[in-house]
Amino acid sequence: MQNPSPIQIKHSPNRQEYIAKVVVTAVQMRDIEERIFATGMPVAALMEKVAGLIALRVQQLFPLSSNSYRVGILVGPGHNGGDALVVARELHFRGYEVWIYSPFSQLKELTAQHLEYAQSLGISCDGNIEQLRNCDFLIDGLFGFGLERQLTDAIASTINQFNEWQQPIISIDIPSGLHTDTGEVLGTAIRATYTLCLGLWKLGLLQDHALEYVGKAELIDFDITLADIESVLGNTPRIRRITRKTALSTLPLPRPAVTHKYKEGHLLLICGSRRYAGGAILTALGARASGVGMLSVAVPESLKYLLVSHLPEALIIGCPETETGAILELTLPENTDLSAFSAIACGPGLTREATPIVQQVIESDRTLVLDADGLNILAQLETIPTLQKRQATTVLTPHTGEFHRLFPTVSDAKHDRITAVREAAAESGAVVLLKGARTAIANSQGIVWINPESTPALARGGSGDVLTGLLGGLLAQATKKQIPVEDIVATAAWWHSQAGILAAQERTELGVDASTLTQYLMPVLSTHET
Repeated sequence: MQNPSPIQIKHSPNRQEYIAKVVVTAVQMRDIEERIFATGMPVAALMEKVAGLIALRVQQLFPLSSNSYRVGILVGPGHNGGDALVVARELHFRGYEVWIYSPFSQLKELTAQHLEYAQSLGISCDGNIEQLRNCDFLIDGLFGFGLERQLTDAIASTINQFNEWQQPIISIDIPSGLHTDTGEVLGTAIRATYTLCLGLWKLGLLQDHALEYVGKAELIDFDITLADIESVLGNTPRIRRITRKTALSTLPLPRPAVTHKYKEGHLLLICGSRRYAGGAILTALGARASGVGMLSVAVPESLKYLLVSHLPEALIIGCPETETGAILELTLPENTDLSAFSAIACGPGLTREATPIVQQVIESDRTLVLDADGLNILAQLETIPTLQKRQATTVLTPHTGEFHRLFPTVSDAKHDRITAVREAAAESGAVVLLKGARTAIANSQGIVWINPESTPALARGGSGDVLTGLLGGLLAQATKKQIPVEDIVATAAWWHSQAGILAAQERTELGVDASTLTQYLMPVLSTHET
């Protein structure tokens, strides 16, 4: 069955884009709801509205026109359980066979009232989970946002039982058992097929921990006013989802009618060694796909003609090399120094013998991307705080292992990636891109971008090199366009992941090697409106 599109409520495009980007913590969402209730919205009325939207979406996902369905409703003690009971009632009225599972003896008053009414309608309800085994799908309303305690004993065993049955499960707001902010599993958690997030995106749904539990996440927009959101978020550093529209809006397109290659950015890549020649090629191919006006690539002399054969349009600079084939010294063309370039990207395939090269580019006044061995050398130098003194922006692009070597004293990125990447950006003064299934980007002011989509197809050697080249090329083009660097970094992360998704759709996840990935960067733009 092909799933229909989510229900669409008519909103202005600007509001839709705003809501699509906002990410909130449990405390922020609670404060927003309290403001809504304080201004006169009855709790019961909001529950009716939200649950009605959920019921409509459930009917789209499992329409009676194609089948008859038996639905199991999992009811918790709070208002999440109340939402589930209103959904149960609405589905019952529309012809679904509904069975309510309510294992808690104490319910909030409004939830208890909805349970009483559901029973008066003749909807089956008890605490025997075996009655749910034959349901076609389950709706999870056990715990909503804000859960912090570990789930143990009977409720944990029950959730594990539901997961073992492998029925489709629709979770309301957040799968029961996930921490709203970190996405961590609190003992155990529902493995949802769909998660219908209510009102605003919850931070935990966009963290790596949560991905195998969230399933397909969708936002149910129930018309929170922008004033209510802004009153709570105020001047606090924002967490934002990267959307297609925002990513494409930063691309240097269309180009002016009168221009030339140097006006469209000049990127210097410093990469590669005799041992890791592929890193130089893949980084350069990523840069080429960015559309940068001029590309120069500094490699060991022994790799020069190999690079020329792959990138005849680029200026390949052969540099003196060590006995083992690493760059010994950066030798630029006559009358050229590092200030001649719009941006520099340095690191893939260098090996740690290239320490003097990394020191040299850090001392430059150009926007700088450090990746791979550039990061390893930076960690060895233990000079992270000195990046604050650079005259231009530094972008660091570590995976988790490199991140821990660079920032051993910040929060554990495996526990809370958002806090960790914020602390790293504050410590270094750099824009930090922490790679992962949900890449997180932070600047020194504490603003965070999260890439909400990716694919495990990118878990291949060399795919990070492609990102470095792509990012460097975009930064080189943007230097004269007054676009915030972190926005460009967000665009590069989005573009890179979308290329992986597109390639995986056509080649399967196993067919997306890094070289293949570079071939799908340009098709991403042709499949999206700009």
